Amino acid sequence: MYPIACLARPLLAASVVRLLFAMFFGLLMLVCPAAAEIALKDLSGREVRLAAPAQRLLIDDGRFLIALSLILPDPVSVVAAWPRDINRIGKRTFEAYKAKFPAIENLAKVASSAGSLSVEQVVAARPDLAVFSLGSQPSDEERERIEAAGIPVVVIDFFVHPLTNLEPSLRLLGMATGRAAQAEDFLAFRRAHLDAIRDRLAGLTQGERPRVFLEPHAAMTADCCNSPGRGNVGDIIEADGGTNIGAAIIPRAFGKLNLEYVIAQNPQVYIATGGSHMEGTAGLLVGPEYSLDRARETLRGVVARPGFAGLAAVKGERVHGLSHQLLNSPLDLITVEILAKWIHPERFANLDVDTTVAEVNRRFLAVPIEGPNWVDLD
Repeated sequence: MYPIACLARPLLAASVVRLLFAMFFGLLMLVCPAAAEIALKDLSGREVRLAAPAQRLLIDDGRFLIALSLILPDPVSVVAAWPRDINRIGKRTFEAYKAKFPAIENLAKVASSAGSLSVEQVVAARPDLAVFSLGSQPSDEERERIEAAGIPVVVIDFFVHPLTNLEPSLRLLGMATGRAAQAEDFLAFRRAHLDAIRDRLAGLTQGERPRVFLEPHAAMTADCCNSPGRGNVGDIIEADGGTNIGAAIIPRAFGKLNLEYVIAQNPQVYIATGGSHMEGTAGLLVGPEYSLDRARETLRGVVARPGFAGLAAVKGERVHGLSHQLLNSPLDLITVEILAKWIHPERFANLDVDTTVAEVNRRFLAVPIEGPNWVDLD
């Protein structure tokens, strides 16, 4: 028969072991707390909750890939499906992504925001988050069908009102992918640059705002003329101290002006957009695929169209060309800076946009921007 003291020792040891285990797991919970839900509020005002960071995104615009490139070292790794809308990011840019991230060739293809949404296509891609453009978001019925398949849906915007909506859009992507800190770093950088533009325009009077005509996809077709309205790059023109001539008669973000209206407005600054997607047209060819001489040659052809020679912008040699791939983009701060120089060259004479691009490339982008992306006629 064992003494009582001998029996007590094993019981005491077991209690100590249980206590140590409890302390260990308590410390583990402090060091590695249970993953909290990620709450996302999108631009449609809806709230979506994710149990964990998304690893399979569906995007309906290739420019969203550029946004992911700002916050992730491998943006392709979190994309399950995209529209393969290479024209929106540029041929050379796509080739650079493909060279660095070959998996881009294996992504499922879905309709772009410019096409017709297919719920079946979305469900077949099996994303854990579907990201749509504000201007082409799913209908309530389509959203219900997508969500019934277990796929949460969010809406972001770099197109309708870029200056207002880019920040919450990129913040949402950062939170959704577990890269909130990286998103905030870029947004702070962008905010500082936008504030600097605003400060230099302080005290600007209405009479000091030149009339600006920005023609997207200039001379792509024989009819004239594409233009931003209330929104889109029109917001940037106004923020840069210009007057967007399209805003007075186009109530949407984008529309058309007739040549007679353009001539009557007599813009003092003219900006054409173009890119590799304009091959085979009479339009502007600008971007990393072309030399500055080639870009300037095609810009000269754009303003050689009937009715343009008499414009104040042409007579005053304030004619410029911009890569369309810089519009509706998470890199809008570059567009803001270059347009500021064109609209108010005297106020922004020492603004070096190339330095901004170099810093974005160095600090943020997984795939650097290549140029030239803008050109002056003279």
